[in-house]
Amino acid sequence: MTKIIVVGGGAGGLELATKLGRTLGRKKRAQITLVDRKASHLWKPLLHEVATGSLDEGVDALSYRAHAKNHYFDFQMGSLNDIDRERKVIALSELKDEHGELLMPSRELEYDILVMALGSTSNDFNTPGVRDNCIFLDSPEQAHRFRTEMNNQFLKLHAKNGQGTVDIAIVGAGATGVELSAELHNAVKELRTYGFGDLDSSKLNVNLVEAGERILPALPPRISSAAHSELTKLGVNVRTNTMVTQADADGLTTKDGDKIPAQIMVWAAGIKAPDFMKDIGGLETNRINQLVVKNTLQTTLDDNIFAIGDLAQCTQADGSFVPPRAQAAHQMASCAFSNIIAKLNGRDLKDYIYKDKGSLVSLSRFSTVGSLMGNLTKGSMMVEGRIARVVYISLYRMHQMALHGLIKTSLMMLVGRINRVLRPNLKLH
Repeated sequence: MTKIIVVGGGAGGLELATKLGRTLGRKKRAQITLVDRKASHLWKPLLHEVATGSLDEGVDALSYRAHAKNHYFDFQMGSLNDIDRERKVIALSELKDEHGELLMPSRELEYDILVMALGSTSNDFNTPGVRDNCIFLDSPEQAHRFRTEMNNQFLKLHAKNGQGTVDIAIVGAGATGVELSAELHNAVKELRTYGFGDLDSSKLNVNLVEAGERILPALPPRISSAAHSELTKLGVNVRTNTMVTQADADGLTTKDGDKIPAQIMVWAAGIKAPDFMKDIGGLETNRINQLVVKNTLQTTLDDNIFAIGDLAQCTQADGSFVPPRAQAAHQMASCAFSNIIAKLNGRDLKDYIYKDKGSLVSLSRFSTVGSLMGNLTKGSMMVEGRIARVVYISLYRMHQMALHGLIKTSLMMLVGRINRVLRPNLKLH
């Protein structure tokens, strides 16, 4: 039986393993295995909501083991250590708990087809002090750390009868930085209803720092401008053309020598693939450790190894690279699925072509701005407000549909509406 291993249970990896399980695993045509070092999955674009407490990850997180059982694939918990392409095995490191006790020994898994979908981590560009003093919003653990520190700062402020401010600096004005900035102001509004009556937006000092000329540099200027205007109305101090050269315990230092004081600092200025991916298994990688792939999403040096999502450097027809977005991971998962089926059946593989469906940025409950792309709009159409919010939420619903199907996703939406009545709007623990 053909052995297919998917390493990484992010948006693309989990969708692919689910599709393969439903089609090949159910009919015993292949043995599908998903490998991830975590026990559960949370859609990465939701992390800023987990960080501020507006989303309870205990409700939205998905157990890999339970999902695997329901969709005819296996789950192995572990961290990738190496790839032996000659023997066609991957090596997983031993797994220990927080006390250093062994949970799972190091082991090897055989594969016929390997799909790498490990995603990305934050890139600090070797800026001094960032690793020690900043929070990287790229995992649920980091989101929990942010929420704990934020709640502690608000408690300290409350104990002083509202004297002073909570200073938060966010480096990087991409989607994560912009959405977190807005979500923080929503958190302050909600906290007022939970006994923090002395808190208001004037007690929150958020600096959004961007080295480039404008925020949301990957999006059209008109969307960037609209988001900038909305953030300014909320009270966010947006600082463009500002490069951070150092992070210390009490704040950030800029290239101009200015000091941006902060009790909490978040680094969201760029991404890279995990460091251990550099030249792993003798495969071709780029300067940020991504696996270089052909248009079929197969790695350049091994047709039995695919790479999708943020881990893949995939070149488009115009010479640019496919951007690291959730919609790209979703599309790549579908293409990789079709190509794996074609490969097993001896058919030609198809090239992956990135289709930009537009980009939307949620400014919490205050606004949503973005652009939609498609045949109807004959290019791009700027949208904002309620319509944009509906489309933004639908992106997550599409991810849920890919994992659970229509009926279960509909039930989840119903439960979500009920929870809005039963549960507090802000997770405070």
